[in-house]
Amino acid sequence: MAPAEGRRHEGGQMGELDRERLTGALRRPSVKKNVAAIHVSGKLTLLQRKLSNVLLLNAYDTLITAPKHEIDARTLCLMIGYNSNDFDTLKASLRGLAETVAEWDMLDERGRQEWGVSSLLSYAKLKGGICEYAYSPALAEKLHDPKVFALINLDIQKRFTSGHALALYENCYRFVRTGSTGWWPLDLFRRLMGVDSAYYESFKQLNAKIIKPAVEEVSRSSNIVLTPETRRRGRAVTDIRFLIEENPQLAILDIDDGMAARAGPVYARLRDLGASDRLARQWIAQHGEEAISDRLAYVARQSGVRSPVRYLGAALRDGFGREEDGGTAEAPPPRSERVERLTRVRDLAAARTPTQRDADRRLFLSTLRDAGRRADFERHGWMSPLNVDAIFAFWDEMAPQGPQG
Repeated sequence: MAPAEGRRHEGGQMGELDRERLTGALRRPSVKKNVAAIHVSGKLTLLQRKLSNVLLLNAYDTLITAPKHEIDARTLCLMIGYNSNDFDTLKASLRGLAETVAEWDMLDERGRQEWGVSSLLSYAKLKGGICEYAYSPALAEKLHDPKVFALINLDIQKRFTSGHALALYENCYRFVRTGSTGWWPLDLFRRLMGVDSAYYESFKQLNAKIIKPAVEEVSRSSNIVLTPETRRRGRAVTDIRFLIEENPQLAILDIDDGMAARAGPVYARLRDLGASDRLARQWIAQHGEEAISDRLAYVARQSGVRSPVRYLGAALRDGFGREEDGGTAEAPPPRSERVERLTRVRDLAAARTPTQRDADRRLFLSTLRDAGRRADFERHGWMSPLNVDAIFAFWDEMAPQGPQG
């Protein structure tokens, strides 16, 4: 979890993440008063930094309503890039997050100064293949506020190979709408980058070994381009800032930050219905706005629907309520025990978080060697007819009793 003076970009993901920043809350007139400063030691490794982002994305929807959060440990390892059975490394990284301190200094809504400090994780534990963890209430409140913190898009995060580059990106991205980070004293910059060695007291070494490589990787791998500027006192460099522009290669990088989806009317209707930000964007990406608009109209015509979001999800998943069918087509019932088991698998997978669902699919795909079987799974998902036995075996291991009901 990087230091933030603003919000982290989702993407959310992995995300997921939340980019309400584009509604104007962090535009230039309000940045000076409404944005918090959350500083975190830059000594986190690249994997620890990625881990903190995935944990936050997984917890985000219930960050301030649930006292603790859970994620499948194998899923977590896969999302971060660990070997799925490398629990020793996972334990070490979780320990590092629990031992790392976040500090914030901000103005509240009444203009009163607020200072606070908290460990990044209040606790974490591994039990029965599940990672359970929690944030302190004070830090959770700050992390959940889109005016204070921004989630990092996991599609962007996975492109980074350097911890210094990811740390620089996380510290700079939140200022993309203001065009500049503002001046940072070199001591603060060294702290954010996690370089407190005497070797880097020399700006020449700091620039050659840290700044230039990190700027190059951010500009090559992400959706922003950075230009560093320095300020001197006499011959000595005392401060640094980064000018920020959106990367014109964004389309080539194929990074979906959810901005386009959030700007459309279908997204707004889904949110009004009660769908979470991540679920709304996921449905739009998977089914398209036209199909979702048809199903929304169908759901609106039904009476006695207790959970419109779940009903809409069923309509999208099972293919009923289409306008071309007069809005009346119903999903065919299961015709065999095998189909019934696949249906239970599908429902089990759907009940997991977006982060876990993505990891489940990737983990299962990694077990398929035949191109035809992989293509069938890409097309049909957990209802893939060519992979029935492999799907049952996979879910027997991932969630015993799941496919059997």
